[in-house]
Amino acid sequence: MKGIYVLIIDISKDVTIRVGSLGNMLFKKGTYAYVGSAQNNVEKRIRRHMNKKKKLFWHIDYLLKEPGIRIRRVLYKKAPKTEECRTASVISKRGEAIPQFGCSDCKCNSHLFKITEMPLRGFREVIT
Repeated sequence: MKGIYVLIIDISKDVTIRVGSLGNMLFKKGTYAYVGSAQNNVEKRIRRHMNKKKKLFWHIDYLLKEPGIRIRRVLYKKAPKTEECRTASVISKRGEAIPQFGCSDCKCNSHLFKITEMPLRGFREVIT
């Protein structure tokens, strides 16, 4: 299935992580929402994100490999890739953007946001 997804991520303590070409980045303790898409197999992409042992490729891989960082919820829906940026825009209005994270293939400021609430509707939840 083609689609987009939102990972709800818990970071248990402040941590600085080297994120590929972005360099060292500070992530404050809290809850984050990461918006991604998979236009071939969204289920396979989500399973990949859940696995801590993988080749580091996307920005999100660097974050998720760290101890004390876990995916709490996964939301997804069948949608074209353009919906990924629209969803990131919706979350950006209520979340704090982590600049340049996860958006190297579009013109968005970010696809990762520190959040206090989840401002989305129309998504299904994956049981993790």
